[in-house]
Amino acid sequence: MTTPSETTLSLLQLQQTVQRMVTNHATQNVWVTAELSDVAERGGHCYMELIQKDDDGITTVAKARATIWANNWPRIRTQFMQSTGQRFATGLKVMVRVSVSYHPVYGMNMVISAVNPDYTMGDMLRRRREILMRLHNEGILEMNRSLEFPCPTLRIAVISAPEAAGYGDFMHQLYGNGYNLRFNTKLYPAIMQGEKAASSVIAALDRIASDGDSWDCVVIIRGGGSTSDLSSFENYELASNVAQFPLPIIVGIGHERDITVLDYVACQRVKTPTAAAEFLLNLACEELDRLRTLTSDILRVANECISGAREQLAYFGGQLPVAPVGTIHQAERRLNAATLSLATICPRRIQPLHARIELYGNAITTAVTAAIDRHRSRLETIKQVLDAISPEATLRRGYSITSCRGKIITDPASVHHGDEIVTQFASGTIQSTVR
Repeated sequence: MTTPSETTLSLLQLQQTVQRMVTNHATQNVWVTAELSDVAERGGHCYMELIQKDDDGITTVAKARATIWANNWPRIRTQFMQSTGQRFATGLKVMVRVSVSYHPVYGMNMVISAVNPDYTMGDMLRRRREILMRLHNEGILEMNRSLEFPCPTLRIAVISAPEAAGYGDFMHQLYGNGYNLRFNTKLYPAIMQGEKAASSVIAALDRIASDGDSWDCVVIIRGGGSTSDLSSFENYELASNVAQFPLPIIVGIGHERDITVLDYVACQRVKTPTAAAEFLLNLACEELDRLRTLTSDILRVANECISGAREQLAYFGGQLPVAPVGTIHQAERRLNAATLSLATICPRRIQPLHARIELYGNAITTAVTAAIDRHRSRLETIKQVLDAISPEATLRRGYSITSCRGKIITDPASVHHGDEIVTQFASGTIQSTVR
C-alpha cells in the first residue's frame, strides 16, 4: 500500500529520469579505454561491447554496449587500418571517444565518434616488449636466431593456409626460378588468422619436429589480402616454440609494414611470402656460386698439375736415350776405383794381422804344452795313490777277500750252513762250503 507522501512513477518516467541523469555534460565526448568484444558490422553500422577486465586479465569487471554509426564508421575503419595495420576487431585494446545515450526501450548505449590508434599501437608494443623480455629472461630469445642455414638449403617445410594467396606466390617464386634449382617442399597446413592461429601454427611445428631430419628449414608465411588478426601472432607460447625450434625458421607474415613478435625470435625475417622465396633462392645461388668457384679452382689446379707432369715427362723422355750409357760408364768408374782401393789397402792392413796371428800362435803352443805337462804329472801322482790303496795291492800283501753270492763277507753270522763261499787271493780263488 502506498501512502500519500510516496511518489509513484511510471516505468517511462523512471527511464526518463535515468536518461536525464546519465546524459549530461560529464558523459559526452569522453575518452575511454577498453577492450573490444563481439565486434560486428550490420547495415553499415558497427556494433560491439566495450569490456574491462581485472588485473588477472580473466574476470570482466565492466561492460557496456557501443555503436559506431554509419556516418562515422567508414572513416574510423580506414584510419584505424592505415595507422595500425589491424582491423577494428575483437580482442584489441582501444581508446575511443564516446557519448553516453539512454533510450527508454533499448537502455544505455555508448556512441563512438573517434578512435585513437596510437593507444592500440602502444598496447601492442607493450605486450610485445613483455613477451620479448620474458623470452630473454628465460634465455631462449636468441636460440633460433643463432642457428645457421645448412648448405645447401633445399628441403623446405612450409606452414601456411593451403588456399592463401601468399602461399601461391611463394611456390611460384620458388619453383619458377631461372637457375634450374630444384627444391623439396611440403605444406603443413595451419590457420593463419583468428584466435586459433597461434595454436594451429604450434601444432604444425610439432608435426615438422616429428619428421626428424627431413627438412633444412621452416618457412612460416601468411597469405595475402587483409592484414587483420596479426594480434594472434603476438603470442608468448607461439614465440617460445619458434625461439626454441631446432631448425632455422623464416617468417614472412603479412605485408611489408607488418611486424609481429615472431619477427624478433625467428632466424630470418622477410617482408612478404615472395621475399621468403627470394631469400631461399639467394641462399641456393650463393651455394651454387661457391660450387662453381670450387670447380674452377679444382680445374685450374688440375691443369697446373697436368702441365707440370707433361714437362717432367718431356724431360725424362729426352734423358732416356743417353741415361743407360751414362749410368754404365759411371758404374765402371766406381768399380775401377774400388779395385784400386782394395789393391792398396789390403796388403797394408793384412801384414800387421799376420804378425799378430803368428805371435798368438806361439803363445798358444807354449801355454798348451805347459798345461799338458802339469796334467800329466798330476795324473801320475793320482795313479800311484790308487795303486797303493787298490784291492789288488792289498791281496799282494797276503790278504784275501771272501764273498758269498757276490757279496763280500764282513761278518761270519751273515753266512749259513751249506752256503757256497769264494775266497780270492792275489794269485787265484778257492771255493768252499760252510759246514
